[in-house]
Amino acid sequence: MRDLTPAARAASLGRPSLGSPRRAAPAALHRLLLAWYRRNSRALPWRGTRDPYRIWVSEAMLQQTRVATARSYYKAFLTRFPTLAALARARPDDVLAAWSGLGYYRRARHLHEAARIVMRDHHGRVPDDPVTFGALPGVGRYTTGAVLSLAFDRPLAVLDGNVARVLSRLYALPAAVREPRGARALWGVADSLVPRQGAGEWNQALMELGATVCAPRTPRCNDCPLRTLCRARATNRVSAFPPAAPRRAPVAMRRAVALIGRNGRVLMARREGALLDGMWEPPGVDLRAGASPRAQLEAGLRALGVQAEIAPLRQSVRHVITHRAITVSLWRGAPRATVPRSARLRWVDPAHAVVPLTALARRLCSG
Repeated sequence: MRDLTPAARAASLGRPSLGSPRRAAPAALHRLLLAWYRRNSRALPWRGTRDPYRIWVSEAMLQQTRVATARSYYKAFLTRFPTLAALARARPDDVLAAWSGLGYYRRARHLHEAARIVMRDHHGRVPDDPVTFGALPGVGRYTTGAVLSLAFDRPLAVLDGNVARVLSRLYALPAAVREPRGARALWGVADSLVPRQGAGEWNQALMELGATVCAPRTPRCNDCPLRTLCRARATNRVSAFPPAAPRRAPVAMRRAVALIGRNGRVLMARREGALLDGMWEPPGVDLRAGASPRAQLEAGLRALGVQAEIAPLRQSVRHVITHRAITVSLWRGAPRATVPRSARLRWVDPAHAVVPLTALARRLCSG
């Protein structure tokens, strides 16, 4: 077997090759999948529009967010910012407030910044050129393909987790989208399948199949329109594809937070730094090992100009942000003096917050 190519050698041993999987004819895939999609696609609020702004908002929200969650935020966000111009005119805090609860707030900041650039540099028209659009803040290869194929029928591929899973199983391709080599292989397959016309519908059909049928743990193979063409199903190895990619190990952190109330309102502090910059939550500090939590929290309050009596509550909460697993100890506080007016401090009614609250703030104030 030493004279065989790597692809041929893998095939002769019954193993899939990363380099050149057996491929069903694109025309057959298009016919089967599009017929299925037209019968079975879900009615989602961002479908049925060619407005690039609305499609862009939906794609930004759907990154790292479940469809059920994004649906309600999408409608509320567009009610508040119905056009690209309205979003570009908005204050950053207002945009973050409309995004509050969705998480991954960099998406909102990038969308807002990009809207301002489009209004300033492109006469308010979303560019339909992939290079120009892809240069906007927060716009990568996936977003470029999704927005431009759906809005302008540009023949561009998309590759998210759902599409990657469908393609990996369809071709028994041992490629994980989280790994650079696997992503390159999967993008190559995705690019090869995009039709010259109707790319947007094709991309939506692939994503829909992965979201509703070709599920990660319990795929409904008998309901799949591509089941007769699926290499993983033919070899009874659906669960082997895509291969599991190593995940980043969680980082354990400890934080102390002071719940200081007055007349039904809670004192909130504006966070600064790379994590949750511009968001609001009860004042707190990340705890260092070996030092008193009380002393660290009191020092953090003094740095904000807050004089308060604090006492520990006999409870803590676990909170996760991306790869950070945070144990939050809670302290009840009462101001000893008037809290100074500051751009970083505000008394907030949690039920009618006018500033963007972190998920932790919402959680603490709802209980």
